[in-house]
Amino acid sequence: MILVTGGAGFIGSNFVVDWLDCRDEPVVNLDKLTYAGNLQALATLSGNEKHIFVKGDICDGSLVSHLLDKYRPRAVINFAAESHVDRSIHGPGDFIQTNVVGTFHLLESMRAYWNTLTDVERGAFRFLHISTDEVYGSLAPDEAPFTESNRYEPNSPYSASKAASDHLVRAWHHTYGLPVLTTNCSNNYGPYHFPEKLIPLIILNALAGKPLPVYGDGMQVRDWLYVKDHCSAIRCVLESGRVGETYNIGGWNEKTNIEVVRTLCRILDELAPRTDTSSYIQQIQFIADRPGHDRRYAIDAGKLERELGWKPKETFESGIYKTVKWYLTNQEWVNNVISGTYREWVKTQYG
Repeated sequence: MILVTGGAGFIGSNFVVDWLDCRDEPVVNLDKLTYAGNLQALATLSGNEKHIFVKGDICDGSLVSHLLDKYRPRAVINFAAESHVDRSIHGPGDFIQTNVVGTFHLLESMRAYWNTLTDVERGAFRFLHISTDEVYGSLAPDEAPFTESNRYEPNSPYSASKAASDHLVRAWHHTYGLPVLTTNCSNNYGPYHFPEKLIPLIILNALAGKPLPVYGDGMQVRDWLYVKDHCSAIRCVLESGRVGETYNIGGWNEKTNIEVVRTLCRILDELAPRTDTSSYIQQIQFIADRPGHDRRYAIDAGKLERELGWKPKETFESGIYKTVKWYLTNQEWVNNVISGTYREWVKTQYG
């Protein structure tokens, strides 16, 4: 059995569903069900006895310890995090509480549990911490992509909180011997993505006839990773990664934000054309850039390929087409997650 934290969020829910599709090993899924956690993303697992959902907070040490003692997992995978830069600018306290304090409490629970295991169980146990490429800061246009040896230079409250959590994980390994693994991924996209992030936001705004907001000049560069590829990489690291190591996970797909938005418009023009037959590109609206906006991220995933043989299956073109089709055919899920709270946040953020 494995324990997954944050398994009702975007990446976590995709991971849990994919895990149970390709493994016969049960999952205990702990999630606080904040605004971005949604049980509908796990609807296909309804009635599946191998999926045990528990609503709770990683900051609740007694609950985490109870779950560890009851289910005796061989591995814990930590997706639980506040994860949006814009929200971290408006309310950094939640990010410190979940990403830093929460990771601390989780590590302490892991350490206490790990010390109760037999020597064989201790040797097999893994704590896999999911992090982000944003901890590395920003790259100049001609700089090489981030490798695992790049120094940390976080520029937002979100990335600073994730950098702190990464450092805690490293320290608990070197100080206490806890067998940890860390992955730093690039921008994910795909099914069940909460519509505050760029790709789902653009899709939904386009279909609703609303402006398509693009920060600054839209030339910020990101490396895009299809979420199902990310899930396969995590399984690979959990199975074969070297204890104490960090592995970067990227899609080898550097795109500017405006290029992504225009690609989405072209796909929507094909799959869901506007009634007036004009292009969705007309709805693009450039807005003031956000504070501390990193200019470029890019991941070098060569270590993961060299050591563990992993490469992404999806190109950006194939993955983004699948993503648009998913949103077009899952409007009920979209309508259910776009609550009044979400609408108020969009109004605050984009005007």
